[in-house]
Amino acid sequence: MLPWLLVALSVCALPGTGLPPRTMDSVVQIVEALESTDRGFNGTVPELARALGGCGTPGCRAVLGEPPDVPPAPPTLSRQQWLLFTQLLRHDAAAPERGAVLAPDGSTVALGPLLAGIEVGLKRAAGWPIPTVEPPIDALYAVTVTEALGTSFLLARDGDGNRATLGPGGCWDDVDDPQNYTLLGPPSPIPDAIANGAMDGVLLGAHLARAPTPLADLLRDYYGTGNGTEKGRPPSSYRRRDFGVLTGPGKLEEEVAAMLRVLRVLPPTRELLEDVGPEEAVAIARQAAQDFTEVYVECPAIVPRCMWGARPYRGTPRPLTLPLGSVYIHHTFIPSAPCRTFTACARAMRAMQRFHQDTRGWDDIGYSFVVGSDGYLYQGRGWHWVGAHTRGYNSKGYGVGYVGDFSVTLPDPDAIALVRDRLLPCAVRTGRLHRNYTLRGHRQMGHTDCPGNSLFREIETWHGFKMDTTLVDPSLGRPWFRWTPLWWTPAWVDPGLDGPWSNGCQPRWTLVHTDPDPMVAITDWPWSKWTPAQRMPTLMDTSPEGPQP
Repeated sequence: MLPWLLVALSVCALPGTGLPPRTMDSVVQIVEALESTDRGFNGTVPELARALGGCGTPGCRAVLGEPPDVPPAPPTLSRQQWLLFTQLLRHDAAAPERGAVLAPDGSTVALGPLLAGIEVGLKRAAGWPIPTVEPPIDALYAVTVTEALGTSFLLARDGDGNRATLGPGGCWDDVDDPQNYTLLGPPSPIPDAIANGAMDGVLLGAHLARAPTPLADLLRDYYGTGNGTEKGRPPSSYRRRDFGVLTGPGKLEEEVAAMLRVLRVLPPTRELLEDVGPEEAVAIARQAAQDFTEVYVECPAIVPRCMWGARPYRGTPRPLTLPLGSVYIHHTFIPSAPCRTFTACARAMRAMQRFHQDTRGWDDIGYSFVVGSDGYLYQGRGWHWVGAHTRGYNSKGYGVGYVGDFSVTLPDPDAIALVRDRLLPCAVRTGRLHRNYTLRGHRQMGHTDCPGNSLFREIETWHGFKMDTTLVDPSLGRPWFRWTPLWWTPAWVDPGLDGPWSNGCQPRWTLVHTDPDPMVAITDWPWSKWTPAQRMPTLMDTSPEGPQP
């Protein structure tokens, strides 16, 4: 492997430096100071970032040219701010994610590709001529994503098949004062922080090319720094959707293929493609673009447990046997209000885990995944471990819970689409869910109103929804499976099959579909004529798979 492509498992601040937190808010404050009138250096902030090493790869140098000289520390920055900025932008061959910062939406963003894309956008707005790179490439994609993406898949080609090409995510030591960032698995040239920075660099670079804006204002508006997140979801939480729309089908593959042709002629990277023919290069570009799109565009972002502050699992988790055949939709009921920021959703996750572990005595938070209204899913038990969400069915399906009470109102349209259009198709494509999976509301599986009337009516329209049959008392409109065992006993019925009921009435029990509007009767018998087998046993959950939430 080329030495400038090595990656490490962790990024640590220097001990004892007292640096500002590694957050986007700190970066915005630095940029704002650098954009002031007496900043003490010539050029733009992205050019300063490139001077510090933020875009030092061979492809980036070929597009933007050799970096400027490093200037003295600008007088508008404190010593701690300048030290932080230089650490974030200094190119480190062993850890490209060293330049990562925590954004207010809970995502981690690498500054290198972000500021490189912004530099291209500013140059285009100023009338910058198209770079004379042969063969021609789109500079915006070249400096942000396609060089790293093509190189990652080239390196995997020469490996044993186990080399990571994308990811992983990571976690900060303290989300309130982040200093150290640790990856959660084998490293690749494109960990999630690099992917986020690359997508943001493309989006913001394209925006600046159309409408130049002071950089501090642009970053503040996009990431919602300061109080921005209290006004609603920041645009950064839509990065996957917006990148997919901007890039379009085939664009990423086309640009990766073009970058591979450029790397073939650059002296530092020529050896990577010495024995790669044109057809194989095209296949590598296609695979790289396909995998990146699946992981970072089509599949939703999932906040890992360590980012929301999860306690350890109690006991030994039981593995699921994949793919599963079912999905069960819940609402949390408490918390009753949707969470709309990373801070609020993380707080809700910790509260639910405490309740599930300390009050109900479960091993962990019960849900497989939890849906915030901030644009993110939150990992509960996750893809691989049996949950405690739907008694009797925990090993058969994933439990997905929406934060909030959706008895009367619906989740935000974005939160609905996050599961319906992103999570479920992603689970099928990645082999975690059967293609012919069934989807049900929690109320169909046990004695509960969950996931609330409004959300239940919504999921009835989703792909895979299973309409079961159940017994309903037409006089009360209550599904029979929701009655307690006491209400199911023969004490309600005169022992004689045709005798009068004890209250002088003879209500009639009807087998109907669970959709109450309208009730479509299948069979209409007096309940007293049903056999015991018809009345009770198959509707009672006696499996030992864990308590029902």
